[in-house]
Amino acid sequence: MSILTNVAVFLCSLAAMELVAWGAHKYIMHGWGWGWHRSHHAPRRGWFEKNDLFAVVFAGLAIALIFLGSRGWHPLEWVGAGMTAYGLLYFVAHDGLVHHRWPLRYVPRTGYLKRLYQAHRMHHAVDGREGCVSFGFLWAPPVERLKTELRRIHGGPIRRPGAGASGERD
Repeated sequence: MSILTNVAVFLCSLAAMELVAWGAHKYIMHGWGWGWHRSHHAPRRGWFEKNDLFAVVFAGLAIALIFLGSRGWHPLEWVGAGMTAYGLLYFVAHDGLVHHRWPLRYVPRTGYLKRLYQAHRMHHAVDGREGCVSFGFLWAPPVERLKTELRRIHGGPIRRPGAGASGERD
């Protein structure tokens, strides 16, 4: 296969993973996989949470694809590489930027990273698995659209237990 084809497969796989992750988040993690994902919507105790098992599953799939591709099932190795790159971006943006699971405690104040940060915080504004918005990890809908959607779903502003006057809590 040509290098151009390999790069195209890699980039398409990387982009497609946002759609796969959105669907997995909405229908698996907030569906029958809630037993693992619940830990991500609760205060974290320690370095790991049960939700991290989803990363292990996705990593296992990527490893299997890379292995199969390296054994002649081309271009599966590039699909697996795209999945792996998405996992790295997820780790940096979601685990690092949004949830501060590594030492950098940067909170973006402007631009797309701020929108990504706010969109995921709005996903966590709801207690439980029902009535959430913003299931993507690297693509964030406009914040005003998410606020409107939350108000529509919940019949007004979200008020979480323990929240202050603004309805937010750390």
